[in-house]
Amino acid sequence: MKLAVIGTGYVGLVSGVCFAELGNEVICVDNVKAKIERLNNGEVPIYEPGLKELMTRNIEAGRLAFTSDLAAAVNRSEIIIIAVGTPSLPNGEANLSFIEKVAEEIGQEIHDYKVIVVKSTVPVGTNEKVAAIIEQHASVPFDFASVPEFLREGTAVSDTLKPDRIIIGTESEKAAQTLQELHSPLTERIIITDVRSAEMIKYASNAFLATKISFINEIANICEKVGANVEEVAGGMGLDHRIGSSFLRAGIGYGGSCFPKDTQALIQIAGHVNYDFKLLKSVVEVNRDQRFNVIHKLESILGELEGKTIAIWGLAFKPETDDVRDAPAFEIISALLDKGAVVKAYDPIAAHNFNQSFCRSGIVYCESAEEAALHADALCLLTEWKQFKQISLQEIQKWLRSPNLIDGRNMYSEEQLVGTDFVYYSVGRPSLNRGVREQIPLVSL
Repeated sequence: MKLAVIGTGYVGLVSGVCFAELGNEVICVDNVKAKIERLNNGEVPIYEPGLKELMTRNIEAGRLAFTSDLAAAVNRSEIIIIAVGTPSLPNGEANLSFIEKVAEEIGQEIHDYKVIVVKSTVPVGTNEKVAAIIEQHASVPFDFASVPEFLREGTAVSDTLKPDRIIIGTESEKAAQTLQELHSPLTERIIITDVRSAEMIKYASNAFLATKISFINEIANICEKVGANVEEVAGGMGLDHRIGSSFLRAGIGYGGSCFPKDTQALIQIAGHVNYDFKLLKSVVEVNRDQRFNVIHKLESILGELEGKTIAIWGLAFKPETDDVRDAPAFEIISALLDKGAVVKAYDPIAAHNFNQSFCRSGIVYCESAEEAALHADALCLLTEWKQFKQISLQEIQKWLRSPNLIDGRNMYSEEQLVGTDFVYYSVGRPSLNRGVREQIPLVSL
């Protein structure tokens, strides 16, 4: 099939490349000409494992191209996929100005029947608004559909090519058949719904996963106080098929471009229909508070943080991505600076993006993990990059001024701590924590 993908951000670029890999003719559209030039030269503006190789192969095969000419891309294509950003407004609602502008431009340019797909994450009812805008300007019939994405950064290519399911929301049988044909090489699990249900499935899915993360972090906090091990608790819970083991890993909370934005947007969607989504509000609050446990544990070891040098390993919100949007590192580092600490930070991929986004001075950006840890009073591990796992704790101990380690991702095991002098704090594993402990109370029934 011939596809136009409008928007070369994370979703649009990965989707376009993967649809080309399936043998379709894909042209991706962006209004930033410098970005289009880079893409046509094979440069990938985001870090995503496997993406560059796929992109290069499909450009060379003639199945993938990039342009800033929306009219030409629209008119040569059977299916138009809208994948522009819907960032959060200050009140938590999704900013729909980009998608509304694109809808207007599409309506002005289409001259024959098209299937128009919204892949951007949008509030319930947006697809109908998009269709109405296109209809105002178009003189030909078209069908529209909602096909939400469920990509995880760091595994987006495999998630696209081997999805758990494909959701197609449309009222048109013709559009449903066309989109089923497009997606059939990926999976047999193709679900056809009405448009509003498809929109809601995206928000509900992310909100539920965010809820699991905040829940297990709350359990971890209790485990620290009663002497249980959250990893054993999560393992036992996850064996129940009704619960499942995914997203039951305790840490410093979720971040990235999806969960924070989508949870806030769903709270706003509920508010607009006079529903107080108390559970999801608590999920957001728990997630915000969880990252500050790093600060509390540092203070229990070092006391006042003023003048102390704190090493930070990891700035991206998760490994295998350069995305720093809503990364826990922002609030943790801000709190450290507010308390007068000196911060030395290292991330193998995301340091440049973090520096561009973090509008405060006082951070020393380092070229290696060793440089960040050298002569620091404590090390905080915020992102579990593979290269960090390959460094022995004995080596880290040599670098630090004092052997103090806050492991925000539970990367190290009890066996690895043997033979070291670390004052060590993890999340929800009091048997491993070797710092200043709270008195564990006896629980009476």
